[in-house]
Amino acid sequence: MTEHLSLSAMGLVTPIGTGKAETAENLFKGSQAGFRTRGDLIPGRQALVGEVMGDTPALPAGLAKWDCRNNRMMAVALEQIRPDLDRAIGRYGANRIAVILGTSTSGIAEGEAAFAERVKAGRWPPHFDYAQQETGGLSEFVKAFLGLTGPAYTIATACSSSAKVFATARRLIRLGLVDAAIVGGADSLCRMTPSGFTALASVSARPANPFSRNRDGITIGEAAAVFLLEKEPGEIVFMGIGETSDAHHISAPDPQGAGAENAMRAALDDAGCEAGDIAYVNLHGTATPLNDAMEGRAVHAIFGAQTPCSSTKAMTGHTLGAAGACEAAFLWLTLSQEYNPSRLLPPQLWDGVRDEEIAPLHLTGAGECFPGQGRVAMLSNSFAFGGSNVAIILGRR
Repeated sequence: MTEHLSLSAMGLVTPIGTGKAETAENLFKGSQAGFRTRGDLIPGRQALVGEVMGDTPALPAGLAKWDCRNNRMMAVALEQIRPDLDRAIGRYGANRIAVILGTSTSGIAEGEAAFAERVKAGRWPPHFDYAQQETGGLSEFVKAFLGLTGPAYTIATACSSSAKVFATARRLIRLGLVDAAIVGGADSLCRMTPSGFTALASVSARPANPFSRNRDGITIGEAAAVFLLEKEPGEIVFMGIGETSDAHHISAPDPQGAGAENAMRAALDDAGCEAGDIAYVNLHGTATPLNDAMEGRAVHAIFGAQTPCSSTKAMTGHTLGAAGACEAAFLWLTLSQEYNPSRLLPPQLWDGVRDEEIAPLHLTGAGECFPGQGRVAMLSNSFAFGGSNVAIILGRR
């Protein structure tokens, strides 16, 4: 087993906060302040969404072809850790740092607006560039934004996208192709995703209510989160990852949860952990009937009803391609002695009505904490359309 890599820096923007301090405060108190009702996303109806608040400044003129909300959110997250990134570039060199990021929507909101203008006016708006909505544009933008010359590519596997980046980046470092990597992901609100999930009858009119008998669908959200992954010692470490692809159905999960369970077991093996070593599980927890039932079965099979669990999507909405990185950032904050000195766990926000058809889990309550002695490890799940399953484990040295 090779030495664990550290996640020595982390920046994020989410519906519950921008930056580590604000997000941590709202995460541990269970805030739903980021939910907004908008009438411009789904034709003919209102949509409740998790929306990043605050400024997302325009990109520098030289990067205008990538100027979209998705990349602006990522730029805000990057600026939070700029000193760490500058240190890494100075130490390793611009050609020895990879950029591996995940997204699903990229800057498609700008593409939607540009197409609407073309239909109306018969021309594309002068500010529109296809690079704004290209899937690979996120990593190409970050590479240019930071002046890097190493490998840069984007992973797009729907809701597991920005969880899979950790495995890819680690392979590049272990192979000696790079010395460090910028990993994470971003997804911004657009019309396509809420309309598409509405067509699947998967969107709730209320904040997501995961694992409740009354759950009735997801809430769409947006976020960006980014990490510096390197060999340099750090408090928070990337311990392990498990990936499976069960390909049960294009949009429905395997009802038995075999792929999800195997991903978690693979992550435990990779991290050198037993189930009892995990202090907390961040559930994928979309609040759809099929996903929660499947995940409950898989998590219970490994952790029983003892390990504390919660779904943070009841605070942020489902941030789709950014969910893996966003929820890894929540693990990072939970493990951090600086941002979580009281060792609080993210609470499960729901109506408390248990579904007897879901295997019993220990869903966290307000103010619940994890033990402070010894090594601490936590797991986060990300499951995507097509059966792309990822579980990652972070720990504190």
